[in-house]
Amino acid sequence: MTISGDDTDTSQELPEEEPSGGSLTASAELEEALRQATESVEARERESDADSKSGSADKVLLEALSAELQSLKETFEELGKEKSELEERHLRLQAEFENFRRRGLKERQEAHNFGHQNLVKDLLPTVDNLERAIVASSEGSGGEDLQALLQGIELVQREFLGVLGKHGVVKIEADQRPFDPAVHEAMSQAVDDSVPEGTVVTVLEEGYQLKNRMLRPSRVIVSKKSEGRGPGQGAGSAGSAGESGEN
Repeated sequence: MTISGDDTDTSQELPEEEPSGGSLTASAELEEALRQATESVEARERESDADSKSGSADKVLLEALSAELQSLKETFEELGKEKSELEERHLRLQAEFENFRRRGLKERQEAHNFGHQNLVKDLLPTVDNLERAIVASSEGSGGEDLQALLQGIELVQREFLGVLGKHGVVKIEADQRPFDPAVHEAMSQAVDDSVPEGTVVTVLEEGYQLKNRMLRPSRVIVSKKSEGRGPGQGAGSAGSAGESGEN
């Protein structure tokens, strides 16, 4: 304090207050600001942890997807290889089938054109014998020559039937046999009481089979009973009935 003269100088310099204990008392606003800053730091730390965990999960997922993609790629390559093999096999089978079809067509044509070759070869000696018989008959002039011609023709016929039998051709038996519509063809009927009704009495044309396959049926004449006589009554039975009536 400074005093000049008698008058009292009311102006005086007040000493500045020194901080007590070296610290300031925190106000409510400062505390709020500190709290918000703390929360902000903690939130950032939590976000960082979450981002770190999310990054790990994404990495695991990426690795799984990469492995699956690699597996699909390998599967695709295997399927492509199998497809190529199947296409090659299909082309090979198609070529084999085409060759088989051509061979079958050629064999059918050859069978149609030359299937009877063996039969013709076997018939050639028969034709030769027939020609010899014709030549021999033309040189002769007597009855003996005619008889020799007949014997030669019969020989040729037996030889011809033997060749047909060798190739599976058999003659259908018909004469004096019961009429069978499966192998016989009835051309007409004739009255004949000496045989059962429906018996073949005349063969007009011989029938033949090739290994149980019909080539031509036997064309025949079939017997029937005379009027007034029932089935099973022949001439002998009618005569007996007449004799018994006279007695």
